[in-house]
Amino acid sequence: MRTLKLYHGSENVIKIPQYHFGNQKNDYGVGFYCTENPELAKEWACTEEKDGFANEYLLNLEGLTVLNLSQSQYNILNWLTILLENRTFELTSEISIAAKQYLLKNFSIHYSRYDIIRGYRADDSYFSFANAFLNNTISVQKLNKAMYLGKLGEQVVLKSKKAFSQISFVSRQTAERNIYYPKKILRDSAARETFFKIHTESELTNPEALFIMDIMRGGIKNGDSRIPEILFK
Repeated sequence: MRTLKLYHGSENVIKIPQYHFGNQKNDYGVGFYCTENPELAKEWACTEEKDGFANEYLLNLEGLTVLNLSQSQYNILNWLTILLENRTFELTSEISIAAKQYLLKNFSIHYSRYDIIRGYRADDSYFSFANAFLNNTISVQKLNKAMYLGKLGEQVVLKSKKAFSQISFVSRQTAERNIYYPKKILRDSAARETFFKIHTESELTNPEALFIMDIMRGGIKNGDSRIPEILFK
């Protein structure tokens, strides 16, 4: 039996994850959001005022379909379109509104049919990257690089009723707020600093730099070799 050890950060102990319960505005919609890294789960679990828990589980993978967005057939724009479908973006410029429509039409993938989704986690710092790209101020190459170097972490999301039926609670670990909340803030600050550094690097002499306006005007679609693969270790 193939199994995967997962951790879910929460202010509560969750022995039985509930199917189709939670925030619809999460990265991949409603689901149970986990990580394979217990330290990262502890960062997600606590707030400045309150300790939390890293709930540990075993997931039986037999018979489950997995969408792994870090595989070579996917690119950073596939991931971005999923976020555009689920998260709330404040798109105020004409170009950003047109960019969203273009990406949803040409880079969407059928992610809802999978039991499990693996991919980057987006937090507030990510929206600086995404909004800059949608407003044509950074290239897709910079977007890809910023996400990779930002080290926001990979998450594993249970989406289907079948997946929920194959996860079992193992134990809990306390996430002390005085230890893990500062780590969470430090990770976010590091991601923002990485973005600022990358954002200030000139792309004027880079003939391969591809901006959203280039993508739309050139009619570039999913599968084009000019769109970089998602970078992930």
